[in-house]
Amino acid sequence: MSSSPKTPDSKGGAAGSATKSLMENLLGLLRIKIKKGVNLAVRDVRTSDPYCVVKMGKTQKLKTRVIKKDINPEWNEDLTLSVSDPSLPVKLTVYDHDTFSMDDKMGDAEFDIKPFVEALKMNLDGLPSGTVITRVLPCRTNCLAEESRVVWQDGKVVQDMILRLRNVECGEVELQLQWIELPGSKIA
Repeated sequence: MSSSPKTPDSKGGAAGSATKSLMENLLGLLRIKIKKGVNLAVRDVRTSDPYCVVKMGKTQKLKTRVIKKDINPEWNEDLTLSVSDPSLPVKLTVYDHDTFSMDDKMGDAEFDIKPFVEALKMNLDGLPSGTVITRVLPCRTNCLAEESRVVWQDGKVVQDMILRLRNVECGEVELQLQWIELPGSKIA
């Protein structure tokens, strides 16, 4: 009696079950629109070449394009993370792109998506567009530069926020959160 060897693409191996459990626990997709940086730190002679890196958990890492010679860059880029554990913070780091050496760190920030996810669980149908669902105030445990509001806008839950960068002399990043519902996801 002979048995055939397992091939990398065979179903049911450790990688297959990890993918399956990720899909089973997936609540949905978080779209983070990285709008712009404001008054970012200078890391080159007179300016910087900034880009953002967004991380969630150990496996997800996305980045924006590099904007050359601009400490007030406008990225207007959407980065999408899969969310299976809303208690994990999202970490954002801004770097200065360097051609011939390591990229310089230009500060970092962290934010919690729990208030946003809690708003998604509410029955909001019938509310007028622009209704504020919840407010998140700046405090020592978050990187908010000012109050952030979770709002019901045109049939979607959105949250605008301005993050004050840590571990740097100056700089803020403006972004917006939106949710992408997946068929069969368990958000509600």
